Amino acid sequence: MVEIAQVELSLTGLNNFVTSDHSFWLSSKFSRVNVYGTYVLVNAAREAGVEKFIYASTDEVYGDSLDEEFDESSPRRPTNPYAATKAAAEHIVLSHWKKYKFPVIVTRCSNVYGPHQYPEKVIPRFISLLQSDRKCFVHGSGRQARNFLYSADVTEAFLTVLEKGDPGEIYNIGTKFEVSVIQLARELIRLVKNISNDSEIDDWLDFVSDRPYNDLKYPMNSEKLERLGWRPKVSWQEGIKKTSMCCVFI
Repeated sequence: MVEIAQVELSLTGLNNFVTSDHSFWLSSKFSRVNVYGTYVLVNAAREAGVEKFIYASTDEVYGDSLDEEFDESSPRRPTNPYAATKAAAEHIVLSHWKKYKFPVIVTRCSNVYGPHQYPEKVIPRFISLLQSDRKCFVHGSGRQARNFLYSADVTEAFLTVLEKGDPGEIYNIGTKFEVSVIQLARELIRLVKNISNDSEIDDWLDFVSDRPYNDLKYPMNSEKLERLGWRPKVSWQEGIKKTSMCCVFI
């Protein structure tokens, strides 16, 4: 029997740590929250007779690739503690379908962005720096690319999976659109600082040492989810403009 206090503690931990970028320094906490916390929650959901349990994983469980497009059957090759704990939690969740036939679904999502995002994420972080008249810090060359999905599209993806997804299945939530970190920084400089001259834009960039290992990209194939009727609707141009206008940091 799962204790209510355990569930409350696990929910608090997931809220505090799931969006953090510090997994190399807090690996034990990530393991406790993402692995044990997920174990507590899926057990509590099963005991409570929840109709369907959706686990939000990440594209990072695949590791990076320059040419291979990952589908749901691709092997997991996480390269950081955060991604490793998410991969482990996937196994825990899916085991409840195999052993108990408890209806679980795993989703693996690209980078989410939108208004009111956690401030340490790259987009609100860059916006905050620029609003404070500080430069955008770019690790290494800034050529690392990410696929970004607007928050409203991700919400629709979860609703689609909840309504039409099959128990025991995994669904990628992604987009073909990708942007490099350096492109992202330059675009936000244009929007926030209202600058169009390339040389002036580059004055707001500060290149710093790269991380020891920085995944280049996580290209995903989302055709499985698209067959259920989901498509991203918000364009990058529309989404990033809405985000930059709504993110005001003091």
